[in-house]
Amino acid sequence: MSGDAKRVEELRQLICRHDWLYYVQARPEVSDRQYDRLMAELKALEAANPALVTPDSPTQRVAGQPIDGFTPVTHAVPMLSIDNTYSADDVRQFDARVRKAVGSETFHYLVDPKIDGVAVVLRYEAGQLLLAGSRGDGHTGDDVTANIRTIRSVPLSLRGDGIPDVLEVRGEVYWPQGNFNAYNSARAKQGIETFANPRNGAAGTLKQLDPKIVAQRKLAFIAHGLGEMSVRSADRANEVMKRIAQWGIPTSRHAKVCGSIGEVLATISDWLERRSEVDYQTDGMVVKVDELVLRRRLGATSKYPRWCIAYKYESEQTQTVLRSVDFQVGRLGTITPTAHFDPVQLGGTTISNASLHNFDQVRRLDVHVGDTILVEKAGEIIPQVRQVVHEKRLDKVKAIYPPKSCPSCGQPTARDEGGVYLRCINHECPAQLRERLLFFAGRGQMDIESLGPAVVDQLVSEALVTHFADLYALNKRDLMALERMGDKSSENLLAAIETSKSRDLARLIAALGIRHVGGRMAEVLAGQFGDIVAVASASVEILTEINEIGPVIAASVFAFFHSDAGIETVRRLKDAGVRMTAAKPRGVAAAMMGGKTVVVTGAMEDFSRSEAQAAIKAAGGRAVSSVSAKTDFVVVGDSPGSKVDKARSLGVEIINEKEFKRRLGMT
Repeated sequence: MSGDAKRVEELRQLICRHDWLYYVQARPEVSDRQYDRLMAELKALEAANPALVTPDSPTQRVAGQPIDGFTPVTHAVPMLSIDNTYSADDVRQFDARVRKAVGSETFHYLVDPKIDGVAVVLRYEAGQLLLAGSRGDGHTGDDVTANIRTIRSVPLSLRGDGIPDVLEVRGEVYWPQGNFNAYNSARAKQGIETFANPRNGAAGTLKQLDPKIVAQRKLAFIAHGLGEMSVRSADRANEVMKRIAQWGIPTSRHAKVCGSIGEVLATISDWLERRSEVDYQTDGMVVKVDELVLRRRLGATSKYPRWCIAYKYESEQTQTVLRSVDFQVGRLGTITPTAHFDPVQLGGTTISNASLHNFDQVRRLDVHVGDTILVEKAGEIIPQVRQVVHEKRLDKVKAIYPPKSCPSCGQPTARDEGGVYLRCINHECPAQLRERLLFFAGRGQMDIESLGPAVVDQLVSEALVTHFADLYALNKRDLMALERMGDKSSENLLAAIETSKSRDLARLIAALGIRHVGGRMAEVLAGQFGDIVAVASASVEILTEINEIGPVIAASVFAFFHSDAGIETVRRLKDAGVRMTAAKPRGVAAAMMGGKTVVVTGAMEDFSRSEAQAAIKAAGGRAVSSVSAKTDFVVVGDSPGSKVDKARSLGVEIINEKEFKRRLGMT
């Protein structure tokens, strides 16, 4: 085994172990930065040695290209629904039916939080993830393997001893609350409609045809049930689930074995108070007979297994009175109505306001100031106005109308064409400027430490900063004049602003606040073009050719860089000394392929399509999907398509796999 091959194997084992520690055991041993360094080293080695890439490598979780559609999957064992109840008496009746069916035999119940997610089945053969399917109608679902592979808590290969040749586990894909909130917040800042709740968001995500989109949303998985198994490793479900966790598949850490129905009901009651401990939505508890032989004896009806039942909690809601509504202005001018009501206790916290999202929602709710409203915590985290208690409406309620002028600058507002958002169209609006500056300085963008809301408010109100570039003209005297800004804090902020000039190109593009362009899209643009001037010069057609960038994003990028404001922003930041280029790739391959635009077509012996594209990017080139006059050369394998004919008609250079490897510095 070569030195690179040995190191690749070491890195894969290390990364898989850290995934297991983080997602299954919840006891990480390394920081995110240390983990990222391991992954970066593995990606670099695999890019330089494509023959070493294997399907179960941690780098291969995300497929290189979107899929054309989902193919049907027939479940080896039907995925039946679970009968629901909201009554303790119904749970006791369920227990009575079970006891009557099993007679005097001793048995136990396994009680587990009911995750409000999307049911899927994972099938492993010889320890490798072979297939993932959605529930569908219980008998036939969709093959969602490409999307499930992107979920870091799902192992691509199992570890340990005694792994069955065939192992199917059932579980829930869910959107962890923190990840969901962060993603929704980013969408809101970009003026994109947010997801209503984590469950709907997860369901919609699994229907995406592009696994890269799924990977960005950081879903998770927990196994709670069993499907087909070639060998049963234990006689009780809780023992099998423990073995499954040892093999690397995440299972619930809150499952409890109970010896009586009284203990079951006590566990259900206890969990109602504890369910905020987990990062997923849980709307109840599932009660299952633990002994597997008794499950088979009890069987199922046409709809439900007879050996389990789900107890569902009522949503925690309360009534209060809406006292006022104000309008918040975001960095893209989006005007969001926010409800302020008499304080109420929900989920152990006091809440007094909630977003009404948009004016279509105000109309749907038919909500007025002075109404009695029903408030709940959506996803047990986010306060939400659920409905109006119309029978309590008073005569003197006040209707809520969309403002005709911006509440911050007084300039006219306009509604998105075909959309639901109302916006202030004044780009110089102080409220927008404040939010843009905070976003520009954010950790995921230019990362200007200490430039928080209080400082930004003063900089804007004193007209010291009216544009991103003005930050780089600030001096110590300016800052010392602000409240609570002493000598040391002023020096620290100036140092942070100076340091931000050297941030990489992807961070700069993200910081510009281009609509529909978040961190991932910024990375794609920086990686493809390497220079902000090249990004600004790209046509909509060229932008659309780039993998992951569709027509909406392409049009938004083009519009920004061709607007007066966009042109001025790039010029002023460049004049201020802000870095405008990406880091130059190193090595022989980079010197030979740096800046080249390359198309790959046909099947090659030593590369898959995604591996070839990854090698091009690692060598400093741009991998695009279609041939144009700007293409530098086309790499052709067996059975190429029409791209070869187009390359010939345009006079674009055509090379074979051997020459491609030479240009990568591999031969």
